[in-house]
Amino acid sequence: MELLLFRCLIAAHIAAGATAAVAFWIPVIGRKGSVNHRKWGRVFTRAVLLTGCFAVAMSLLTLRDPMVVHPHLVGKFDDRFIRGVFGWMMLHNAILTITLGWYGRLVVTNRRNLAANRTPLNIGLQCALMLAAVVCAWKGSQICHPLMTTLMVGVSVVGFAAATTNLMFIFSRNPSSVKWLKEHVKSLVGTGISVYTAFLAFGAVRLMPSLALHPALWAVPLVTGLTIMMYHNLRIDQKAGLGLFQLVRRRGLAGSE
Repeated sequence: MELLLFRCLIAAHIAAGATAAVAFWIPVIGRKGSVNHRKWGRVFTRAVLLTGCFAVAMSLLTLRDPMVVHPHLVGKFDDRFIRGVFGWMMLHNAILTITLGWYGRLVVTNRRNLAANRTPLNIGLQCALMLAAVVCAWKGSQICHPLMTTLMVGVSVVGFAAATTNLMFIFSRNPSSVKWLKEHVKSLVGTGISVYTAFLAFGAVRLMPSLALHPALWAVPLVTGLTIMMYHNLRIDQKAGLGLFQLVRRRGLAGSE
């Protein structure tokens, strides 16, 4: 019964995740603020929230009985390893996905009212992510596999940093006029990183277990996502005349005088 339920969750998780993976690129590449941007942004957000919820259920089933729901890994990995990777780390990544997806939606909706972001659910998600990050790092340190320990500690740092910076913005008093837009980009691109990492890494465990622990599978989505974030942050600063562009403008005006 548990195995059947788990397989149904996998199917739903893949369907929602595939929708999110496709929808992700339309807001990223398309014209910002357009009808398509808003429409597909909503599709992406709803898909990742569903993806994260299914992943939470899958991780809880794994923590309950790892060998029953992962019969293809029996004999390849022990129960501590399976609980760590498909239980605690998947739970952390699922909470990260849900938190970033929800937060990224709120900062746009409440861009003119920062206090409206201080809802119990939004703050609770940030706290849950911090707790999940601590547990993920702790459980990762107990796995007798140096590479996977490093990986679990690494992803927990990402989760803890995301929750911390989110809370800093939520409780900030005088953020810049475009800070909400940068937070929106950070959160939804970060969610995209999570979706693609899951497809490449967790999917590889089922298809090619020997490649699942290869650092490249985890690095490609991260590097791609960080590049997208930096590009859009530069574009935001350029249009607003902030950061480096503000300094260049000031020097230009001083030189003209």
